[in-house]
Amino acid sequence: MKKLEQLRQYFGARLQENTRMASLTTSRVGGPAACVVACTSAAELAADVQYLWQNDIPLQVLGSGSNVLVSDKGIDCVILQNKAKKFVFENLEGQPVVNAESGATLITIVRDAAQKGFDGLVWASTIPGTLGGAVYGNAGAHGGDMNHSLVMAEILHRDKGMLSMNAEQMQYAYRSSILKRSPGSAVILSAVLALRAGDPEEIKAAIKVNAEKRHCSQPSGSCFGSTFKNPAGDSAGRLIEAAGLKGTRIGGVEISTLHANFMLNDGTGCAQDYRNLVLLAQKTVFEKFGVKLELEIEMIGKWQD
Repeated sequence: MKKLEQLRQYFGARLQENTRMASLTTSRVGGPAACVVACTSAAELAADVQYLWQNDIPLQVLGSGSNVLVSDKGIDCVILQNKAKKFVFENLEGQPVVNAESGATLITIVRDAAQKGFDGLVWASTIPGTLGGAVYGNAGAHGGDMNHSLVMAEILHRDKGMLSMNAEQMQYAYRSSILKRSPGSAVILSAVLALRAGDPEEIKAAIKVNAEKRHCSQPSGSCFGSTFKNPAGDSAGRLIEAAGLKGTRIGGVEISTLHANFMLNDGTGCAQDYRNLVLLAQKTVFEKFGVKLELEIEMIGKWQD
């Protein structure tokens, strides 16, 4: 990687070189990243991003490693592993809120809120990713989404500097935002989410119901999450199943027999296996139903045609 010596001097012991992305992603695939640096606070993340931008060094922020598929060839950039996980519960103009750094996981935030009697985020109780990823992609489940929970996000924009953006300014659409539609333009540092007072036991019961629904309807194992966005008025899983692809395997990766919008790695799969299944599903569904399946995940790195 270019400017490697410069990076060694700047990051020091924080810099890890030639780290396989398979160890950092929930799909358990992905070739080597030239450099990986852990950021343990929003301030540290902002400083690192600013430095890399100023020196024209490519970067990729990585949260929990879900919703991404990294090429077997790896990625020639600095991976900033977002471990900024601090969050606090506050009162904002009479409304309870949680103010969290973007590396905090949604599940942890929701469970801690429940313990304190704060409702409003039960919809997110089974989403495995980080807050930053959820704000970036308008994550949603169980009838809720980030569009209806976000009060304000603190953003570092490459051209505009520090910004505060509410849900309207994020221009949310289904599993999308203005930031996701302009990848690389900004980094989410933290966010404030709306809460409401509730009964801790009732909130915990609702969380348990969501967990049971997820267990019955979605597979466990090495997976990056939902592969495709649901087309309007339909579901990607139903279309893939109707196309006869449930259980289809390429290499070590299989379209789940429980839910066809999930692809599972049996431990021997590679990123190209995933990509080939993605292409097969898109091709087959389009040929049978005329529907173009749009990826919910992001594909990173160089790929074989």
